[in-house]
Amino acid sequence: MPAPCRVPLLCLASASPRRRELLGQLGVPHVLAVPNIDEAMLAAESAADYVVRMARAKARIVHPHGIGLPVLAADTTVLIDELICGKPANAEEGIAVLLKLSGRSHEVLTAVALAAAGEVNHRLSRSEVRFRHLSLAEAIAYWNTGEPYDKAGGYAVQGHGAVFVEHLSGSYSGVMGLPLFETAELLAGAGVTYWLDGNRSGAVP
Repeated sequence: MPAPCRVPLLCLASASPRRRELLGQLGVPHVLAVPNIDEAMLAAESAADYVVRMARAKARIVHPHGIGLPVLAADTTVLIDELICGKPANAEEGIAVLLKLSGRSHEVLTAVALAAAGEVNHRLSRSEVRFRHLSLAEAIAYWNTGEPYDKAGGYAVQGHGAVFVEHLSGSYSGVMGLPLFETAELLAGAGVTYWLDGNRSGAVP
């Protein structure tokens, strides 16, 4: 007999399967809505201000269409030498970013925002990741796995890219794209319960 459908408590404003997987760890039944938003940075905007603005904007844009549910949104960026490393557009750019991260530490910023009860609250997660030295052949081989294409900084800490991570200080889930400590704080503040019925799947069929 199929499991009964659970009433959604939250709308996740993201197309990211990683964020959906992480939210599922909290056992929150949710629906999905993908925000349509201009992701261009503003002049003189810091990386931290940028990810916070993006997360809050995504939550605000989806909230009126979120069937009356609180809306959770997030944004992640990778920062090295005070420069943002976004999603690589092609192989040349992706390999160049990986070689730039090689043998060095970089910062991963993830902002998470929750629109509920007429207001938007947010939290910011900061993590430091250090890569071991990568050869050009490794960078090319990793790009060819197809994994880096849609990832901030051109790698996935939970995927094949994990072999490059020598040290991580901060939030592993934040580096993945949804810091669960901060997310749980926001949900609790809005009265959204997690870990319901012992079910960790979280997704509503």
